[in-house]
Amino acid sequence: MALAFALGSTCFLIGPIPGYAELVGDTADAVTFFVGSILFTTGGALQVRAAAPGRHDPGPGRAAWWAAITQSAGTVFFNVSTFQAMHTALSSPGYDHRVWRPDLFGSICFLVSGAIAYRASARHGWLPARGPAGWWQPAVNLLGCVFFGVSALAGYVLPATGSMVNEYLANLNTCAGAACFLACALPGLRPRHAAVGAAPG
Repeated sequence: MALAFALGSTCFLIGPIPGYAELVGDTADAVTFFVGSILFTTGGALQVRAAAPGRHDPGPGRAAWWAAITQSAGTVFFNVSTFQAMHTALSSPGYDHRVWRPDLFGSICFLVSGAIAYRASARHGWLPARGPAGWWQPAVNLLGCVFFGVSALAGYVLPATGSMVNEYLANLNTCAGAACFLACALPGLRPRHAAVGAAPG
């Protein structure tokens, strides 16, 4: 699960970088996003399976289930968005309907998922509470979801110009969101015995 999220995040991290698109070409760049979305969906499905046993439990177990389900729905929207982006030009009249709209819906799902997970986490008021390893992850994950949401809004293509509202902000926030998701995924790649050995006490 962590590997799928880490690789998917890496795809979304490098995809918006102008130098990468220039190096591999627009088609390969679009494929990078699509592959990343498939990896997100794979990780999301595994997360749903992991959270399933606690779906009827009150508290964190149920929250984890709903967060996983909502996030997985978002990844499917990203599948649609990135797939359509491989075949739809930015200047196409149907771009917003085929590409931007599912991207927006996916970002909304991620925001809802991140908010559910953060609300269920240990907090001091609005701020995360220090605790066991990974205490910071719900906050960073939610921040990544916010970045993806801003990216979606900035990526709306104005019909009059055929250009995004702000392509720079769209790319920057996609990279920032992916970096947050990558940071959350990387600790899960550590071998279990190493993670236990590194734990305090």
